[in-house]
Amino acid sequence: MSRTRFVHQALCYGSDDEFLDGTLTFARDGLDAGDTVLAVVASHNIGLLDEALGDRSEEVEFVDANDWYGSPSRTLGRYNAYCAAHDTDATGRPRGIRVIGEPVWSDRTALEVREWMRYESLLNIAFAGTGHWILCPYDTRALPVGIIRSAVRTHPELALGPRQSAHCGRYVDPADFYVECDTTRPPVLPAGRDDVPFARGRSAHVRRAVSTYARGLGVSERLTHDIVTAVHETVVNSVRHGGGRGVLRLRSDSEYVICEISDPGTPAAPSAPPPPPPFPGHLPPDPSAASGHGMWVVRQLSDLAAQTLDPTGSVVRLYFRRGAVL
Repeated sequence: MSRTRFVHQALCYGSDDEFLDGTLTFARDGLDAGDTVLAVVASHNIGLLDEALGDRSEEVEFVDANDWYGSPSRTLGRYNAYCAAHDTDATGRPRGIRVIGEPVWSDRTALEVREWMRYESLLNIAFAGTGHWILCPYDTRALPVGIIRSAVRTHPELALGPRQSAHCGRYVDPADFYVECDTTRPPVLPAGRDDVPFARGRSAHVRRAVSTYARGLGVSERLTHDIVTAVHETVVNSVRHGGGRGVLRLRSDSEYVICEISDPGTPAAPSAPPPPPPFPGHLPPDPSAASGHGMWVVRQLSDLAAQTLDPTGSVVRLYFRRGAVL
């Protein structure tokens, strides 16, 4: 592996030729260097790149973007697992990984778009120092201007063509971008008849309530299990760090099952409380670490998660797409 830094580039293209100008040499150079090359792009672009590569297309792994980009956290986890499985060759020697990754932006709600923007920014932290190279195509013919503008704020570099790039002057540090994403949060859910108070020793009661609610909506057994597991983990975390009690609110709409877990925080301490961990639950935890896995697991099970973590009271809202097949 010749690279020692993670390279993350945005490719803004307005035609099929511009897409190929930015991706074809990128893929060929990777294959020539012995890198693993993965192309997760729109189905139309799979056809373009497959044909242009000719015989070498068999050396590239192609995946339809619609089959890969399900939810931000699970997608990051999937890339993390893929890179861990492909970063050495058959002899155990390190090898580079090149990814052409084209997120799916169509038919997303405002909340989903925001979280996909956050995802693009978090890649810079998740893969820092790995030597991997991710090129993210953005189709300017189809995407809203706001999404195109976000690309130069979440990618340190802009790909300009074969082996050409430029520093993105509007790039924003992921820590600052993360805070920016959290400036707009959905309002706390109002009290309702399906609210479930919880406290220490009441986790079984919470699990039963969530299971009954989900089954009443007719969601699948698999999704019900995921919802119960994610809510249980969040409630346990809330009890441990949020004063030992709280309330679970269960809601649904035509698209999502929504579970909100809130707690009143801990009593005022004589000294300033420690700040919440950076990017809580967004980044893959160290497998050998004794803690820090809970919210990562929660995010892998849910489609979206919004959270406000504070010693004076925390709120975690989990969204599960109804009828989703994970």
